[in-house]
Amino acid sequence: MNHLIKAYIKFFFKAKNEHGVHSPFVFDLVTKCFYDKTNYPEYKVLKNYRNSLLNNKNTIEVTDFGAGSRVFKSNTREIGAIAKNAGISVQNAELLFRIVRYFQPKQILEIGTSLGLATSALALANQNAKITTLEGCPSTSQKSKEESQKFGFNNIEFINTEFSSHFNSSDFRLSTFDLIYFDGNHSKKATLDYFNLLLPTVTNDSVWIFDDIHWSEDMEEAWTSIKNHPQVTVTIDTFQWGIVFFRKEQAKEHFIINPKRNFSSKFFQKTRIKM
Repeated sequence: MNHLIKAYIKFFFKAKNEHGVHSPFVFDLVTKCFYDKTNYPEYKVLKNYRNSLLNNKNTIEVTDFGAGSRVFKSNTREIGAIAKNAGISVQNAELLFRIVRYFQPKQILEIGTSLGLATSALALANQNAKITTLEGCPSTSQKSKEESQKFGFNNIEFINTEFSSHFNSSDFRLSTFDLIYFDGNHSKKATLDYFNLLLPTVTNDSVWIFDDIHWSEDMEEAWTSIKNHPQVTVTIDTFQWGIVFFRKEQAKEHFIINPKRNFSSKFFQKTRIKM
């Protein structure tokens, strides 16, 4: 926890809003997407999906392939508790919805389904998109599939798999994705491994979102390596996420942007700290 607090303090003093952005591409993204105050009707669906999970007292056996949990001491976990402690926050789910709505990606990959809270935002934002979501734990993958079917999300393919082996499969190597949401394994090695394995799928308009870039010193080192990669041109650090673009027409530039126009210490309280 101390690391996150220190990282947030640094972010707080470095972060800018739209007035500190001189790139037209990033300026439009910040003003028309990040700071879009529209109360979209899909937000209510996201809320209902979340509440359905939060109110579920059943337990499942979780197989954890990632960096581990800071809350759960057992692999037998209540579904409602997983949704509360390990799911994307309401604010970030809505922001993810707006990002997908803004860019309208047709092919979306999510690495780390968990209970599908982020998946539901991806699915609702562009119902013509095909979402492929990968999850290593069979129990959570199955539960998120059942929940999504209950809510009528028909544009999602759920795959229970180990990530690296899936990325190395011959069929996958032929894939391209307009947007990838990385939320599967919050370690430096895994993050950089996935980054390098997925680089062949990149197009000029690809959008990659890395979750929990300040989760640990390890993850911050991974984020620095990603920013410095020669194929990466523009990055945005929102504290929770690192957003990456590969636009060849853009000069290489890194931005630290608060995702709320009215920035205050309350942001840290509402920002999800993954457990």
